[in-house]
Amino acid sequence: MTDPKGDRGLAPSKQADPDLYLRVVERRPDGVVVRGAKAHQTGICNSHEVLVMPTIAMRPEDKDYAIAFAVPTDSEGITMIIGRQSCDSRKSEEGADIDVGNKVYGGVEALTIFDNVFVPNDRIFLNGETEFAGMLVERFAGYHRQSYGGCKVGVGDVLIGAAALAADYNGAQKASHVKDKLIEMTHLNETLYSSGIACSAEGSKTESGNYIIDLLLANVCKQNVTRFPYEIARLAEDIAGGLMVTAPSEKDLKDPVVGPYVEKYLKGVNAVSVENRLRILRLIENLTLGTAAVGYRTESMHGAGSPQAQRIMIARQGNINGKKELAKAIAQITE
Repeated sequence: MTDPKGDRGLAPSKQADPDLYLRVVERRPDGVVVRGAKAHQTGICNSHEVLVMPTIAMRPEDKDYAIAFAVPTDSEGITMIIGRQSCDSRKSEEGADIDVGNKVYGGVEALTIFDNVFVPNDRIFLNGETEFAGMLVERFAGYHRQSYGGCKVGVGDVLIGAAALAADYNGAQKASHVKDKLIEMTHLNETLYSSGIACSAEGSKTESGNYIIDLLLANVCKQNVTRFPYEIARLAEDIAGGLMVTAPSEKDLKDPVVGPYVEKYLKGVNAVSVENRLRILRLIENLTLGTAAVGYRTESMHGAGSPQAQRIMIARQGNINGKKELAKAIAQITE
């Protein structure tokens, strides 16, 4: 969905480089040829197909940019340029384990180039109908914003559990402020989940037979997601302590000379090994500062639309005039 956009103050057709929004460059009897790019494509290298759609509402003069289609990701002319992530080089270190933080799961994002890619007619869903581009964007964004009430909450569950373990391993689990921080983290995380559930449960059936989520509540859900994971991460870092970012490497832990010092001076609760203490701290580091922070922090801010995009939709759908009428009725105001 997300085009590079270039100058945000200009429409797609007014850009200095017309390819900064993906567009149709040739129309044939059997299909179209497109050129441009889509940015921040999470997990696209794991996908068999790429589904492309506009990123903003379009005007009639932007007809060539009002294009939606699906093609195989190995189509001629498609190139994926994988982005860097914080601490990503740790994964390539010999014998990498503890320092990775999470060696089981991960993902990447790509700048996906479409260099004169042919799209046959039967794979095109929108082709120049600019009047539908805005609605398509709004509805797709609504579903995406709803989904964040689930995926970010799952990561939050892991981070809350890691913070609780860090407190256990430090012997601080009974401290009232630690308990309160874990309660606050849970409260914030479950608030996100309840927003996702609410916009799903309040959805309605469309004429086509599909169900669409409640768009107002979906935007409320995502607006909360732009804030709450940051506070959950801050509280996790608070509980974990400074060792989360100053701990020696796994190589030092296992070194015959300095390893014994690490074992001696980084001991927490006596029943817990230093290795396990470091493993949980590295997981917290991974989720809040490392490769997984791409998905938990910055993606929570900008994924599915940056915060202002949700506020615009909330303003459109919040029915302020209807609320005014309710207040007038109760206050017995006649005009």
